[in-house]
Amino acid sequence: MKPIIAITTYGRFEKDTASPYYPHHFCLPTLYIDAVRRAGGIPFLLPPGETDLETALAAVDGVLITGGGDVDPAEYGGNSEHPDLGGIDWERDESELKLVRMVAENGRFLPTLAICRGMQVVNVALGGTLYENIADIHPEDIHRGSDGGWTTHTVEVMPSSLLAEVMQAERVTIYSGNHQAVKAVAPSLRASARAADGMIEAIEHTGLPWLLGVQWHPEKSAAADSTQQRLFDELVQEAARRKAR
Repeated sequence: MKPIIAITTYGRFEKDTASPYYPHHFCLPTLYIDAVRRAGGIPFLLPPGETDLETALAAVDGVLITGGGDVDPAEYGGNSEHPDLGGIDWERDESELKLVRMVAENGRFLPTLAICRGMQVVNVALGGTLYENIADIHPEDIHRGSDGGWTTHTVEVMPSSLLAEVMQAERVTIYSGNHQAVKAVAPSLRASARAADGMIEAIEHTGLPWLLGVQWHPEKSAAADSTQQRLFDELVQEAARRKAR
């Protein structure tokens, strides 16, 4: 049987779907699902607010934590009044922080890939902090376009890292659109990639076999870039190996 991959969705208030029939939706860009299916996995959408995460995790073989709005700085001792914060969803924060802690700390390990906001959630859940706004540190912000959306830039990957092994590359060109980033890395994690301005672009767990976070959006270019599709391929393959044990 194919591995089942739990994929977190946006929060109920995070995206305006402009439906006259339903005011709120749990939704997700299709590129995440496409990348998991190309890798041979079966997507299992996991919206915020699930009270029985233990049962949900027992039904899947791997976890994909997706991008989205900002993590509330109150979760890491930051400035909750920062004027550039946006898209905070407390229900989603609560659910995903709990999810990460269950996966990493409570004996319920599942192979996990965390993307953009997802990487930030992993870092915060395990005791790290974030920059509320990259432009406060680097006014020449290379991490998002002039419209606040996509841009591309290169990332340097640590040669000995899980990330380099997975992507089979030590320098990649990536799509990003983030304005927050990892500040202090959580004690159980290590940085495994950086941008040209020194900002951390990837983290991985030092004690678990497959918990990896990337600050960029590999789903955006995975269909055409094998280095990015390999992130999803290896997540699914690791989930399959775990399932077979």
